[in-house]
Amino acid sequence: MLELRNLSKSYGGKPVLGHLSHRFEAGEFVAIMGDSGVGKSTLLNLIAGLDHPDANGEAPILVDGIAMSSLDDDAATRLRRKRMGFIFQAFHVLPHLNLLQNVALPLLLNGLPQQRAAEMLAAVGLGGRENDYPQQLSGGEMQRVAIARALVHRPALVLADEPTGNLDPDTAHQVLLLLQQEIRANGACTIMVTHSASAAAMADRTLILTRDGLQTAPSVKPLAQ
Repeated sequence: MLELRNLSKSYGGKPVLGHLSHRFEAGEFVAIMGDSGVGKSTLLNLIAGLDHPDANGEAPILVDGIAMSSLDDDAATRLRRKRMGFIFQAFHVLPHLNLLQNVALPLLLNGLPQQRAAEMLAAVGLGGRENDYPQQLSGGEMQRVAIARALVHRPALVLADEPTGNLDPDTAHQVLLLLQQEIRANGACTIMVTHSASAAAMADRTLILTRDGLQTAPSVKPLAQ
C-alpha cells in the first residue's frame, strides 16, 4: 500500500531523515515512536506530499504503486482528497463551519453522500452537537472532530500525528478502538506517530524512528480482536 525507498530529507543542508526504506501493508495499524525532533512529523508530511523529499534519482514514496514525486500539485491534491485521511496535532478544524460541516467536508469534496458525517460525530462522542462551532469546544473535543473528519470518507491511508495527545485516557482508548474498527472495516493502512506507549500498544506493530532509520520495537502487540 505504502512503500518508502531510500527516503531522505534535509533542511538548509542539515539532514533530518536519512535513507529510510520500509513497506506498510493495507489493513495494518503501525505506530511510530522516537525522540522529539527526530523527524516523525516530517515523515508524515513527506508521505502525504505536503513536503518534498530530497532528490535521489528514484521514487522515494509510493502510494498504491504511484510515485508521489511523479504527481503535479493538482494530482497530488486529488490523491490526498480521495485516498488519505489526516489527523494533525494542530487540528485544522475550520472555525467558520459547524461540527457537522467540518466532518462532512471530505465527503463533499469527493462527491459522496453526507449522512456518515453525523454517524462519525456520534462515534467520537459528539452526537447531538452537529450545529456547534469549534470555538465552543475544548481542545480534546476539537481533536475528536478532526479524527471523525479524517475517517469519514473511508480513506485507504490514515496518517495520525499524536491523535490522542489532547484526550483523556478513557476517550483516547475509545478513539483508538475506533481507528481499529475503521482499519478492519475498510482495509485502511494507518500510520500513527505517538509518544504514548499505551497508544502504541494498540497497534499491530511499533517502529522506532532514530537517526539510523526505522527499527522494529522490541515488543509488538497484535491488533485487538
